[in-house]
Amino acid sequence: MSNAQATTGQDVVDILTADHHEIETIFVELETGQGTAEHRRRLADVLIAELVRHAVAEEMYVYPTARRALPDGDQLAEHEIAEHAAAERTLKELEPLDPADARFAPLISHLTKTIRHHVKEEEAELFPRLRAAVAHEELVELADRVQAAKRHLPTRPHPGAPDHPPANRLFNPGTGLVDRIRDALSGRPTTMAELHDDAQG
Repeated sequence: MSNAQATTGQDVVDILTADHHEIETIFVELETGQGTAEHRRRLADVLIAELVRHAVAEEMYVYPTARRALPDGDQLAEHEIAEHAAAERTLKELEPLDPADARFAPLISHLTKTIRHHVKEEEAELFPRLRAAVAHEELVELADRVQAAKRHLPTRPHPGAPDHPPANRLFNPGTGLVDRIRDALSGRPTTMAELHDDAQG
């Protein structure tokens, strides 16, 4: 457990809900249609990276916990994983597009609607049920694992990968490394902090 988490008692639900808020902020900015094409493309790059890291972290740590702790955990996890797989296919379509492409805005709109629905389900049902069924200490430990894993997880969609372990990309650390090398070589931002640093530089 990190010292910050030991002090604040942040659990995995806190961490993932904060991710949801950051993703929503990006959606709102993209929905305005404002900013240069380059900024919108780079904003979409950050969105893709944030969504991929978030989804992979949930599949590695949250859904296995739900399967174990909740009577209908298998069904819930399968539903969430199916939604992730559908979103990842959309992310793969979005990844190469210029904002001037006619498909860019509709894909952003579809993705926004899909993810908002997913977030609403998680925050209204899955997250409260996990907090009720799982010891706080375990949820805090999961937060620590999620935060540590995010530094090494994939940042690009890999929709052709199987959705379930052990064959999926979640347990192949090489995927995240390859993504990070590609990101560095292309100058692609993968966090809002990187995007702001680029704008100031």
